[in-house]
Amino acid sequence: MYIILFGCCIACGSRPEARKPIKVKTASYIKESVERNKKLLLLEEKMISEIIEKDSFHFYQNSGSGSWYHYIAKNDTAQYLPKLDDLVTLNYNLVSFHNDTIYAAEEIGTITYKVDRQELFPGLRHSVKLLKEGETATFLFPSSLGYGHHGDNNKIGISVPLKATISILKIEKQKDSIQN
Repeated sequence: MYIILFGCCIACGSRPEARKPIKVKTASYIKESVERNKKLLLLEEKMISEIIEKDSFHFYQNSGSGSWYHYIAKNDTAQYLPKLDDLVTLNYNLVSFHNDTIYAAEEIGTITYKVDRQELFPGLRHSVKLLKEGETATFLFPSSLGYGHHGDNNKIGISVPLKATISILKIEKQKDSIQN
């Protein structure tokens, strides 16, 4: 009996050895991913530059967040740009850089967006804040500002740069915005 009890104490006293991960992501994997993303961005920026060069009818502006845009309809009488928590009613379409329609504005429909409080793809979130009520502009987005490496699991594939024409129909200022 004492032998069994002694054996159990010794067995319980030993600590199990920690298991090591099966796969370890190395720094070289991360570096390769960063390099791949840099090359992709350079390629997409070159594509954007070529589109701008070929389009002699429009004046393109840099958004400051990585996209470029030109106005289709400008509202020089409006002064207010959407701010945090404002409700913006808008519509937009999405096309490829080859002008193939991905999502028509009618398919997406008119949406109401609470600025910086709802999920939209990054380029659209930034662009809404550049346009005043009654303005329409066409934006060129690198894939990093679109649906990125994942796509939208429907019509937009992996790392697809996008062109969007966005119209701001209405801006409802929130109380904090009105006071500022």
